[in-house]
Amino acid sequence: MKPSKINHLQSRLFETRLSDLLNPNHELYKLSEKINWAYLEEECASVFIDNNKGGHPPKPVRLMLGLLMLEHIHNHSDEEVVARWVENPYWQYFCGYDYLQWEMPIDPTSLTRWRKRLGEERLEKLLTETIKVALRTKVVKKNSLKKVISDTTVMEKNVAFPTDGKLYDTARKHLVKTASQAKICLRQNYNQLAKKHLRKIGQYAHAKQYKRMRKEIKRMKIYLQRIVRDIKRKWEGKKDHFKEIMPLAERLLNQEK
Repeated sequence: MKPSKINHLQSRLFETRLSDLLNPNHELYKLSEKINWAYLEEECASVFIDNNKGGHPPKPVRLMLGLLMLEHIHNHSDEEVVARWVENPYWQYFCGYDYLQWEMPIDPTSLTRWRKRLGEERLEKLLTETIKVALRTKVVKKNSLKKVISDTTVMEKNVAFPTDGKLYDTARKHLVKTASQAKICLRQNYNQLAKKHLRKIGQYAHAKQYKRMRKEIKRMKIYLQRIVRDIKRKWEGKKDHFKEIMPLAERLLNQEK
């Protein structure tokens, strides 16, 4: 089903409209007038199929998009933004309600489902609309959008903390893989045993049982030493395959605190 719509065209006898009560100079009041809600509602409503099978219709698009915007503006969680929405009439007006609401509009989990349904493409269009509003209201200048300064300290990186156990296991994996490519048959590759000991290292570290943890790390080092010795016994004529990984593995085995 298509999402429901907020309809406050008809006046209520004993209630006053928020548009008559709120300060028109408030930032959220002004922002709500500048955003092209009709375009966003039409764009986001297209993800729903009108199959006339009955059931409860989805929540209004204006409400959900407004909550998503407020969540990012104020850096709130799903639960916090829904709880504060009930307490703040400016937030309610921003989300399209012209009469004061006394109950939570949605369950916080609905925001997660809406994000998944909208997808990355439509969320980008939502961001684009906010940038257009910022340019129209002269909050942001065009020159400010020509250069992006990224703080790399908060960007995700494909780097793991170099713990001894993981380093030993990584070196072992590379040696085993290189030996397989060089067609060297090892006595044992320790793939299954290493998984078990790596798991124990994490468990003992979490439980602050450091003596047991160091024992498991030593076991990982022994496995690496065995692989190195086994390869050196059999690598006649195939040393070139290990010219990069073997010095690193030996350096790892010989390093001290």
